[in-house]
Amino acid sequence: MVPAVRVLHGDGVLPHADALRSVYADAFCAPPWNETEESAAEFAERLRHDARRPGFSTALAQAGREVLGFACGWTTPRPFPVDRCYPQAAAGLGARRTEDWLCGAFEVDELAVRPGAHGHGLAARLLDAVTADAPEGRSWLLTSVQSPRAMAFYERRDWTQATHPSPDGKGIVVFLGPRHPARGLAPLPL
Repeated sequence: MVPAVRVLHGDGVLPHADALRSVYADAFCAPPWNETEESAAEFAERLRHDARRPGFSTALAQAGREVLGFACGWTTPRPFPVDRCYPQAAAGLGARRTEDWLCGAFEVDELAVRPGAHGHGLAARLLDAVTADAPEGRSWLLTSVQSPRAMAFYERRDWTQATHPSPDGKGIVVFLGPRHPARGLAPLPL
């Protein structure tokens, strides 16, 4: 059965919170992420708050009643946030680019697929669905340089790497979506 992908807005995702926590744990408790069950529980708790953010959307993949994957995000606020990994993104882009490129754009916060559903294009379908209505095509995300698989996935999906931390470091990378108008302005790696 080909999983159905549908987009939910705002707190419409909350009835699926337990299933998303389970997918998160399956996807991120293994290397290279090495998250813990506590991290998955924290994600589920954050989801209740995040669902109230302006522009919050979730693409949900289901085969029958089983949730196989999801992607979620929201509109990045102004001023640019200073918690989580945001300071690293701002340091990599600089204040002006951060404001111009990221604020007001759709920010993909999580993309997770159960390992048993890998290799069938589901992550790509989820990413495309959750970013389809990005304002003026402006979408972006962060990922870790410690996951070459994630980096290669976004590059294959025509996302543009906009920051270039040391490849042997523990930094995060900003990617701009395929329809983001600033893609051509992103600096090339050294």
